[in-house]
Amino acid sequence: MSKQNPKSKSRKEPAKIAEATSAVPAAKIETPEKKTFIKERTPEEKQKEHRDGIVKTVVAALLGTIAGVLCFHVYGTGEDRIWYAVLTIVIGITYFIQKFLYPQLQISTKEFKFKDWFYVEFIVIDFFLIVWTLLLN
Repeated sequence: MSKQNPKSKSRKEPAKIAEATSAVPAAKIETPEKKTFIKERTPEEKQKEHRDGIVKTVVAALLGTIAGVLCFHVYGTGEDRIWYAVLTIVIGITYFIQKFLYPQLQISTKEFKFKDWFYVEFIVIDFFLIVWTLLLN
């Protein structure tokens, strides 16, 4: 037995593949169709989602504004504090406030994903930093 050269082996394989595909008629080859299941929402569902989005944004904006005013009154300019520690505290407190506040407003937090929590916390931090900066000036 002699060893096959890798080049000679690769030359033989395309011929086998070509023979195998030519044996199957083209009419019998079926391409798998991608099935997409897009659930159509009713106008009531769309309206509720729109209302919930507005409520989430307003609540987050109000919490950020309140946090900015409180930090100004408690810390003042914040020169003696580590700024990212204050930011982390604000994120933690507002997260838990929202977690308990949204069910009171008929918004299910069980449906929240990472993207939703990131969105509302981003709004809180934006308003917090803007209000605190405006009060410092």
